[in-house]
Order: sequence, then C-alpha cells, then structure tokens
Amino acid sequence: MLEREKTFLKDWMLPIAMTTGAAIYLILHFVPSFSEDGYMAVSKKLQPVLVSIMLFLQLNVVAPSDLKFHKWHFELIAVQAVLFAAFAFMATELADGGIRILTECAMLCFICPTAAAAGVITSKIGGSLPGIMTYTVLADLLASLLIPLMIPLVHPTVGTGFLSYFFVIIRKVFSILVLPCLLAWFIRYFLPGLQRWLARYAGWAFYVWAMGLVLAISLATGALVTSGISVAVVFGIAAVSLVCCLFQFWLGRNVARHYGHVESITAGQALGQKNTGFIIWLGLNYMTPVTSVAGGLYAIWHNLVNSYELYMRRKQNN
Repeated sequence: MLEREKTFLKDWMLPIAMTTGAAIYLILHFVPSFSEDGYMAVSKKLQPVLVSIMLFLQLNVVAPSDLKFHKWHFELIAVQAVLFAAFAFMATELADGGIRILTECAMLCFICPTAAAAGVITSKIGGSLPGIMTYTVLADLLASLLIPLMIPLVHPTVGTGFLSYFFVIIRKVFSILVLPCLLAWFIRYFLPGLQRWLARYAGWAFYVWAMGLVLAISLATGALVTSGISVAVVFGIAAVSLVCCLFQFWLGRNVARHYGHVESITAGQALGQKNTGFIIWLGLNYMTPVTSVAGGLYAIWHNLVNSYELYMRRKQNN
C-alpha cells in the first residue's frame, strides 16, 4: 500500500469504520431480501477476539521492565474504581428506564480500560509512552477485578447465583484483557525469536482495531434500532458519554499536574482515551444492550479531543 493511502486510512479510519459498521447493519435489517441474524451472530463472537488480538500485538513490544510506576497511576486507578462503584450502586437503586440506562452508560465509561493504541497519541503530544503503557496494564487488571464483582449486583441473572455469574464474567473478562498480556510476556521470555517476529507486526493492531470497530458499531446499531428507546434517551447517552469523556481527560491532567507537564499529559490520555470496543462488548453482553451505544459515541468524543490536542501540539511546535 502506498504511503499516501496509508496516511489517508489512518486519518479517516474512525469515521470510515463507524459508517461501515452502521451501514452494514441497516442494510441487512431493512432490505427485505437480507437477514442480519448470521452476521450479528458472527460479529458478537468475533468482536471480543479482535480486541484481544489488538492488545496482544501492542503488548508484544512492551516488556515488564518497561512498566514505570508513578504515584499518579494509583491515584487515577482509585478514582476509576470509586466512580465505577458509585454509579453501580446508584444503578441498583433505580427502576428500569431512561435514567438507569444513562447511569449504566456512565458506569461503562468510567471502568473501561485505556485504549491499547493510546501510546501513539501520547507520544505525539509530548507524553510518556512507558507511563501510559503501565497505566493500561493497571486499568486492565482493575476492570478484570471490579467488573465481575459489580455487574452481578447491577444485572443479576435469574436462576444463577452470584458466585456462578461472577466466575462466568471473570473468565470472559480475563480472556479479553489479561490473557493477551500474559501470553505476550510468555513469548517474550521463552520464545524470543517469535517475539521479535511478532514485534514487526505491532502496527497491524491499528487495522485489527478498525475491523473490530466495524463489528462493534454494527452490534451497537442493532441494539439501538431494536431497543425501542426514545430520541431523548439517545441524546442523553450522547451527552453522558461526552461529559464522561471530557471529565476524564480533565481529571487525569489535573491529578498529575503537580508531577510535571509530561506526567500531566500522560495521565490525561491514560484516563480519557478508552478501549471503546470493550465498552460495546460489555454493554451488549452484561448490561442493558443499548448502553453499548455509549462506546461508539465515546470513540467519537475521545478522537475529537485527540485531534484537538494534536493540532495544538503542531501549533506549539511551529
């Protein structure tokens, strides 16, 4: 592929992937001669696999020795945990309806781990790559621990005990977030030749992310179309995801401000830039399905913030 085409794809992949995902579902759903059932079934199984592959490719170039812990890492992890738990307990007290859906959307936005590709933007705007990769691993571990604990309280399954549901969720979350990390590090230390070969293809994580986003947006569009919720709730989801996004970028920067400018930039990206495919997967499988729409919208908001940050960085450099 020519360099110009590669640049075009990287600059426009988000709107291309989101438009493609929504269009595929809408065509299959509304054109009488088509059926979305097979495509949606495959998408539901394949999308979390693509999230795991993306993380695995990224983590192949990160060694445990690259992880550099700072005090702000643990301050932000505590903030994420408290906000997620607060909204989870709030949701348990609410009846089904619009307010509960919006509360669950906020839950997803706060517990979602950092995007595996966040290091790319962070490096370009003057942040620390080791710092954000360290936070990515910590955020994955936090999600792996808290989601299985809280989701059964918010959405208990009829006929299934808490512990049974807990182990079902922890197995799913572990396979998506933790297993790719452990596998990448196992290969690094026991199969170094394979690790060096895989490191050459770390950039492919971008295209895996794009394919996963197409499927994720198809699933989120399906959940929205079949949900029967009002237009007001849709706008509410957009507003909640936007507020959560801007708040987390602002909070990350302010929490780490007194540790230096580089750490402030890194912390803002660590808390604000999310693995939105994970939001969509979690919403579809364990929350009210329409909450998955928050993931697609959050992807738009955090990419707009990143675009603004890149613009300001170029302006500053010039």
